[in-house]
Amino acid sequence: MGDEGKRKKDKKSSKDDRVALKKEIGLWSACAIIIGNIIGSGIFVSPKGVLEHAGSVGLSLIVWVCGGGICVLGSMCYAELGVTIPKSGGDYSYVTEIFGGLVGFLLLWSAVLIMYPTTLAVIALTFANYVLHPAFQNCLPPYAATRLLATICVLFLTWVNCSSVRWATRIQDVFTVGKLLALGLIIVVGLVQIGRGYYDALVPSAAFEFHQDPSVGQIALAFLQASFAYSGWNFLNYVTEEIVNPRTNLPRAIYISIPLVTLVYTMTNIAYFSAMTPEELLASNAVAVTFGEKLLGVFSWMMPISVALSTFGGINGYLFTSSRLCFSGAREGHLPYLLAMIHLKNCTPIPALLVCCFATILILCIGETHNLINYVSFINYLSYGVTIAALLYLRKKRPSLARPIKVNLLIPISYMVFWAVLLCFSLYSEPVVCGLGMVIVLTGVPVYFVGVWWKNKPKWIFRLTEKITYLGQKACYVMFPQEDPAEAQPLTSSKATD
Repeated sequence: MGDEGKRKKDKKSSKDDRVALKKEIGLWSACAIIIGNIIGSGIFVSPKGVLEHAGSVGLSLIVWVCGGGICVLGSMCYAELGVTIPKSGGDYSYVTEIFGGLVGFLLLWSAVLIMYPTTLAVIALTFANYVLHPAFQNCLPPYAATRLLATICVLFLTWVNCSSVRWATRIQDVFTVGKLLALGLIIVVGLVQIGRGYYDALVPSAAFEFHQDPSVGQIALAFLQASFAYSGWNFLNYVTEEIVNPRTNLPRAIYISIPLVTLVYTMTNIAYFSAMTPEELLASNAVAVTFGEKLLGVFSWMMPISVALSTFGGINGYLFTSSRLCFSGAREGHLPYLLAMIHLKNCTPIPALLVCCFATILILCIGETHNLINYVSFINYLSYGVTIAALLYLRKKRPSLARPIKVNLLIPISYMVFWAVLLCFSLYSEPVVCGLGMVIVLTGVPVYFVGVWWKNKPKWIFRLTEKITYLGQKACYVMFPQEDPAEAQPLTSSKATD
């Protein structure tokens, strides 16, 4: 009896000492990750672009509501994929599992090369601009000052994420509440304005007065602008292995967060139009600041501070999730194996976090970040469509696969129809932007064949990579995580019986 008790204790001790990603993301933190990643700089940047392309206040509000509805459809599909293939890495992991290495690598390549570093850089610059705004009210902040502050912010949050998963999620929780309070302030002030009769731009006769002839192509571009504000709705799927009870909490967090963000975004835009005419909104380079200056008087300083807090949380969320994408790619052999290692004590993917940090700083140094937003939106939508297509293909190829959540087939089909129409008309309206987006993705093809597919490389290359990996391990104090067989059981068992 004593020996049996000792064996049980040793078994429990070995499980507790296992070096692996920690499951510290509960339902609230999961909701905070989704909301925190969606609400970054987009709601303070995109309203101008959506209104410009939509052509009227009424149609721009419809775009915001429909954009949220499309995210709901997509997130329901991602919930099915997330519990069917319970691996961190989101789109990349699902597409690699279903379509194979090349397609998965192209998604990974475009995300690591351009999507996430650019988005992080844009959010960091927005943070720096709004923090410095009170000191430079009558002019733009100095170029060097904004880049320096943005870099310091990224470096600080990288250190936090390297130090502790719990610290990172607590920051996300706190700043998500701050974001909702900031937008709540805008909404409440806007509703007060409407109650006082300031809603001329929202009257149907004025709301649908177009300043340009509407076209399907322009509406598609309006949706692309809105998609930048909604981007991040799929990010919880990147950290599936760190969620407590993911089969329950993953779908719950999605179903709570996306409708809430859609409601907040729509009400925020309504509030903007209670204080500004369409012409004033189009002329503003900082919509929230203009709103605060018109309605908050001596308290107008609250708006740049609120936006800065919002973007600070957005940077933290993007660092947390995008580093897990690098981690997943390295684990599959599509990136250097050093990026698949985690710290021995903190259990955080330090090498992957450092790569995301330095890639973001490099984009900050280039300086043309805002010109890359359209490329990012196009590549984002491209990856969403490929992932939903993977779900449909998996349904046909492996109908007997265990699926704890199984959405109605009309949901992914409806999403794919919208996706195809949007991308076709976007390509028609902006062939250069969309074409360059495709070129960015396809540059990964030769990289895949040289770096991944080509196995018989010269021995000196293997020796060099081993040496770099060894030095990286010593510098970062990292090792490969030990997988929990219980976590892989549902997928492997379903494969065996398929």
